[in-house]
Amino acid sequence: MQSLGFHEAVDSIFSREPRYAKEAYAFLRDALEFTLKRRKKNRKETGSHVSAAELLDGFRLHALQEFGPMTITVLDYWGVRSCEDIGHLVFHLVEAGVFGKTEEDSLEGFRAGFDFEDAFSRPFRPEVPILNDSGGRSVRQYQ
Repeated sequence: MQSLGFHEAVDSIFSREPRYAKEAYAFLRDALEFTLKRRKKNRKETGSHVSAAELLDGFRLHALQEFGPMTITVLDYWGVRSCEDIGHLVFHLVEAGVFGKTEEDSLEGFRAGFDFEDAFSRPFRPEVPILNDSGGRSVRQYQ
């Protein structure tokens, strides 16, 4: 029944704010679950509140795991192009009563996140070879 409530909330959000695809909200929910499971596995914590930084890290790892080199393309298709966009998704779900928040939670916490290009493209770029110049120093070749 909770899943039905989630989908109804997303439909309502989407009817008012179609900037982000419905799939982005579902993926965010999955990324939150991934983050909570990861936290429990690593730290044995049982709390359910996740900070913006922790959610962003879980979102990043889950996206890379799910979509690999296509991550940035999929997120762009959904309208998610920055950590601030993830924050907007979160706060849309907060306003709909799906997610909760504390007094410390704000959109600003998401703005301070990572660069999408670095996070989602760099892991799949080929390594740049290091060459030695005539003086024996290492020189990085740029393409």
